[in-house]
Amino acid sequence: MNDAADLTTGTPWQAFYDEARARLEAVGGEFAEVDARRMVEEASGAEPGEFFLILDQLAMKRGVAHFDSMLERRLAGEPLQYVLGRWGFRTLDLAVDARVLIPRPETEGVAELALAEVERVASIGHVPLVADLGTGSGCIGLSLAAEHKTAQVICTDQSADAVAAARANAAGLGRPATRIEIRQGDWFDALPADRKGDFDVIISNPPYIATDEKIPPVVAEWEPKSALFAGPTGLEEARVIIEGAAAWLRSGGALVLELGETQLDVARDLALQNGFVDAVIHRDLADRDRALVARTA
Repeated sequence: MNDAADLTTGTPWQAFYDEARARLEAVGGEFAEVDARRMVEEASGAEPGEFFLILDQLAMKRGVAHFDSMLERRLAGEPLQYVLGRWGFRTLDLAVDARVLIPRPETEGVAELALAEVERVASIGHVPLVADLGTGSGCIGLSLAAEHKTAQVICTDQSADAVAAARANAAGLGRPATRIEIRQGDWFDALPADRKGDFDVIISNPPYIATDEKIPPVVAEWEPKSALFAGPTGLEEARVIIEGAAAWLRSGGALVLELGETQLDVARDLALQNGFVDAVIHRDLADRDRALVARTA
């Protein structure tokens, strides 16, 4: 039976952190320091607040094998979130991989707008029914269920891989998962037909990049193209949602939609032409147009 000495490398985690940072900086890694830190935390099992406490500790061989694998993947250009296999979104720690889009801070703000609509509905004594269309990892829909104690959430995605990823994340939620249903299908086709007209909030972060638009290689080469590109204008999928949403919402219900900053004016006009009486554009923390919140009469 091996003793503890046989399980360690004899080298402290500080050396592995220094190696990762230097190698990432050598290939132009913009966030080499952050990336190196996150990989050492993951490999060592340290919590973020414990990082500086473990740098002098001897690295375990099993952890170093994991660290080496992560570093090589990151050096090959794979996004840090996929390398780590998990990423934080609002209150959740979600499993993420190349089956789904990486959850982004901008989307956390969009989820906040949806949560405000959920709370508005709940304030009048109604149990909110929410649809998260194109759920991906489940980050938005699962957050709403986790952060509101009564919200019923139906998450949908056309991708079987995304549905599997969202279900895996929901399984780790505990009690809120009992108020979540995850279904496969294309936009409204995935929703239960007998609930048409019952929804209080419909939220979506649909594909909104135009086919010929240039985006960073770390996004274009790694994240699922079906969740990124919408068509020649970038508004093709958003148009389907806006034109169909009012029929699925109850009176006073809300559509919350994340789009690109140059698309929100068109989306607002489209909403006002399709059954919505109030449509407001919201900006993100970078002061860019980010989301549309439109309500039915």
